[in-house]
Amino acid sequence: MTGTALDHHLARRFWHLVAHRSELPGDRDYLRLPWLLGDIVAYNDRGEITVFDNLCPHRGARFFLDAAGNAPALCPYHGWSLRGGVLRVPRPDSYRPCDLAAARLNRFATAWCGDFLFAAIDPGTDLPTQLDAVGPVLEGISRDIAHRHALDAYVYECPWRVAVENALEPDHVHMVHADTLGSLRLTAARNLLAGRNAMFLAEVGDPRTLRALRAMRRLFDLRHGHEGYASLYLFPFSFVSSTFGYAYAVQSFLPAREVGRTEFTTRLLAARTVPGTEEATRPFLDSAAAMNRAIFEEDHAICRRVDPGFPFTGPLSATEEKLRHLREELAAISSGLNPAVA
Repeated sequence: MTGTALDHHLARRFWHLVAHRSELPGDRDYLRLPWLLGDIVAYNDRGEITVFDNLCPHRGARFFLDAAGNAPALCPYHGWSLRGGVLRVPRPDSYRPCDLAAARLNRFATAWCGDFLFAAIDPGTDLPTQLDAVGPVLEGISRDIAHRHALDAYVYECPWRVAVENALEPDHVHMVHADTLGSLRLTAARNLLAGRNAMFLAEVGDPRTLRALRAMRRLFDLRHGHEGYASLYLFPFSFVSSTFGYAYAVQSFLPAREVGRTEFTTRLLAARTVPGTEEATRPFLDSAAAMNRAIFEEDHAICRRVDPGFPFTGPLSATEEKLRHLREELAAISSGLNPAVA
């Protein structure tokens, strides 16, 4: 078993954002998220969305290898499958005297926040309590989303805490993202803490970009969202961010099996459009997807430079409030796991 005791505690005792309902619209649609404990699979089984370990209980082969797709939950090794909520075994009589009733998928507990699906192994609390004041905001956002436009997944060559701390603070933007996120010239930033979660709201300061974004409002059918830049941190591993609510980047920074690595997945979820304007919004969504890829590649490049052994105790600026909050929360959790830790 790899990873620290804290990593395993966070993985097992908290709810994790897995998918938006629009990502699994049809029978046999699936989404796979690798992490410390294997793979999380969200799967549409005849209209019922279930979440389970990507592991056949027979001999441990994985059902799926791609990040997302449409395929039967069929093990290619010996043909065991999931269908209609039932684990189906070819020629069950041949397994006597084994107790096939004991062979079952490792399923996750699931809960919904609007149209966002969360999964947990052994949650320490219910989902609304964990999300705190971020929950109603996230639920509203979920109602504005129509479909997934893009998906990217790769391994960050750094510990998950390095990647999450980087995503939480704005001070690096002018250095690392000067020609990407920095081009928005974000101003008037506000940090809102909610339990262990956080919200970051800012305005777009570049006049030309602001005019263009406001002009696009007529193309979208929105009820929620911030007219500016918004980023929601969902403790411990996820972010949902957007500019003007036209599309949402859902990011997962999951601890990997390999020490010092992070399983990173980002999906661009497009907002509902006014009927007849779908083609008009496609260039914007393509541009947003390309921008996000550039930003995350820049983040990865800088995170790779952080020494993996450097302690999370360095000085923090006034604008790194969310970072300080995260460190305090993780220190408190670690102390509970190991009372000797001060």
